[in-house]
Amino acid sequence: MSTQSMSFNLRVWRQDGPQAPGRLVDYKVVDISPEMSFLEMLDELNVQLTRRGERPVEFDSDCREGICGMCGLVITGVAHGPLPATTTCTLRMRHFQDGQTIEVEPFRAAAFPIVRDLVVDRSALDRIVQAGGFVSQNAGSAPDGNAVPVPKDDAENAMDAAACIGCGACVAACPNASAFLFTSAKVSQLAYLPQGRPEARRRVAGMVRQMDLEGFGNCTNHGECEAVCPKEVSIQHIARMRKEYWKALLG
Repeated sequence: MSTQSMSFNLRVWRQDGPQAPGRLVDYKVVDISPEMSFLEMLDELNVQLTRRGERPVEFDSDCREGICGMCGLVITGVAHGPLPATTTCTLRMRHFQDGQTIEVEPFRAAAFPIVRDLVVDRSALDRIVQAGGFVSQNAGSAPDGNAVPVPKDDAENAMDAAACIGCGACVAACPNASAFLFTSAKVSQLAYLPQGRPEARRRVAGMVRQMDLEGFGNCTNHGECEAVCPKEVSIQHIARMRKEYWKALLG
């Protein structure tokens, strides 16, 4: 593997605030190691901007280990970039061509208002979870892991749903800006387990209601959400959520 330094032509979305007009601004970064992550490359850009007395580019990040979901960016038209099952913070620059022009934009959705530059407000996802994505029953101390039998398929489906890190890439990729994959993952991770059944109807009704109130679009089965999900959460959870929702309405 080559360790030769790389250079890139960046087109980065700059916006001073929620109500300010935004635009793509051209930058060039040089001496980039192929092993740098995409965020480390942006850090290097900000070092260069600071040295020139210019305002650094603002973007979200925290763990930089592909766990927290804060690092979401649209990179050359794809949420989190061109590599499947990869968050922005774990995407390496070796996956781009030396000298390539890369466009960097924020996640775009009416429910994700831009705060500044590449930072968006994704608190709408938190409010969906607050509307019911939890178990409120007093369960006492932690039970033995084998005390409550759970079928293997149900356990695996619940774990697949629980892998969602709430990054919002599904919303950014969907042509309808739908949050169905996110919401269905939060519904399914409890719907498959016995601990989630006592509140199942109230949970799904509350979360779907909040999702609609936040202004997310409807699901029309494009499948873009599953394609860009860095944790490969399955679209099958949307079907499960629909089933749970109709049970709530008819029950």
